[in-house]
Amino acid sequence: MNRFGTQDGPLRLRNVTVPGCLIGRAADLVVTDMTISNGKIRSRGGTDVEMNRSMVLPCFVDMHTHLDKGHIWPRAANPDGTFMGALTTVLEDREANWNAEDVWARMEFGLKCAYAHGTRAIRTHIDSAPPQDEISWPVFAELRRKWAGRIELQASSLIGCETFESIKDGYATTADIVEGAGGILGMVTYPVDDLRQRLIEFFELAGARGLEVDFHSDETLDPSAESLRMIAEVALEIGWDKPVTVGHCCSLSLQDELRALDTLDIVAKAGLNIVSLPMCNLYLQDRMDAKTPRARGVTLVHEMAERGINVSFASDNTRDPFYAYGDLDMIEVMREATRIGQLDHGRTDWAKAFTSNPAKACGFPKASLLPGSPADLVICKARNWTEFFARPQSDRMVIRGGDLIDASLPDYAELDHLMEPA
Repeated sequence: MNRFGTQDGPLRLRNVTVPGCLIGRAADLVVTDMTISNGKIRSRGGTDVEMNRSMVLPCFVDMHTHLDKGHIWPRAANPDGTFMGALTTVLEDREANWNAEDVWARMEFGLKCAYAHGTRAIRTHIDSAPPQDEISWPVFAELRRKWAGRIELQASSLIGCETFESIKDGYATTADIVEGAGGILGMVTYPVDDLRQRLIEFFELAGARGLEVDFHSDETLDPSAESLRMIAEVALEIGWDKPVTVGHCCSLSLQDELRALDTLDIVAKAGLNIVSLPMCNLYLQDRMDAKTPRARGVTLVHEMAERGINVSFASDNTRDPFYAYGDLDMIEVMREATRIGQLDHGRTDWAKAFTSNPAKACGFPKASLLPGSPADLVICKARNWTEFFARPQSDRMVIRGGDLIDASLPDYAELDHLMEPA
C-alpha cells in the first residue's frame, strides 16, 4: 500500500465505501470513486487503484481527552475502580510526579498513539489547580507547536467547582493562563448548594476573556444531579453567545423521562454541544464490590440527536485511574459507542458524531469526504458496518495530505523510566 506515498500524479480510488452522510447523501453507505491529488480529494481523474469496497473515513476529531493524565496506571492504579478511587489516586500522583518532563513525555506518547490511529485534532483537558496550571500549560503550548500539521490541539482547563469558595477570585489567575494560551475555560460541576451562582461567575470569568467553556457534568448515577439543566438555563438567562460543551451527563439515564426530555429541550434551545464518553463511564459507574453493575450511565444520545443537539463521542481517559484501558483510538470509540448506545439501527448519520460533529463543536476544520476536502483519510478493509465493527481494524491505512503515514504505535517501554512510584 506504499503507492499512496510514492505514486506520481493523482490516484483514483475505485470502489470505496463511504458513509453517505459525509458526502451529502441520505444513504447509509455509498460505493463510489475518490480521486486524491495534491493532498486534496477530487471528483475525478487519476491512475486507477482498485479498492475492493474498502471503507474510507475522514481522519477523526477526539474532542474530550486527558493527555496530561494519560498512562500513569503502572505507578498509580485505581485501588478499587471507583470514581472516588480515581480522584484520590490522581491527586496523589499529580502532587508527587507531575513535573514538566513527566507531563511532556506522557502527553507526547498519547499524541503518537492518536496520530497512528488516524486522529487529526484533539481537545485535551488539563488539570489546572495551582500550581499545576503553571507547569502543564507551557508544556501543552510547546507540544501544540511541535505537533502542528499533524494533530491540531486545543486545551481546556480543568478544576472542580467545589475546590474554591469563589470562582471569580480563585480561578482568575488560571483563566489568565488559559487566555494567554488560547485555551478554553473548563470546570467540573458537582451538586454544591450555590452551583447556580458559581456558574454565573464562571461564565463572567470566561466572557471577560472571550473564552469558550467546557464542562464535565453529572458524571454520576444520582438522578437528582441536574447541572446540565442548570448550565443550559444560565447560558440562556445571560445570553451567552460562545460555544458551550458539556461532557458525560450520565444522570440523565436514570431521571424521570419527562424531566430528562424537558432538560434536553432546554439544552437544544441553548445550543449546547454534548460529548458522550461511554468507555470511561462504563468503567466507573455503578461499580460495587463483588456485584454486577446494572446502571451503565450512558447518556441519552438518541434523544439528543432527535432534538438537533450536536452530540459527539470521544476517548476520555487513557490508562489512568479513571479508565485503565484505551489508546486514543477513535475506531475503538466508534465500535464501543455503537455497541453500548445501540447506534446500529435507525439514524444513518452517526459517523458524524466522531468526525464532523466534534469538529463543529470545537471549531476545528470541517470533516468531510466531499471534493475539495483535505485527503486526511482512514482506510479499512471492511466493506460494510458489520465487518468494520467486528474487528479492531488494526491493519488500517492512515493517509495525511494524500500520503500514507507510518502508523506504527509507540512502545510502552518508552515510559518505563517514569513509572516507578515516587
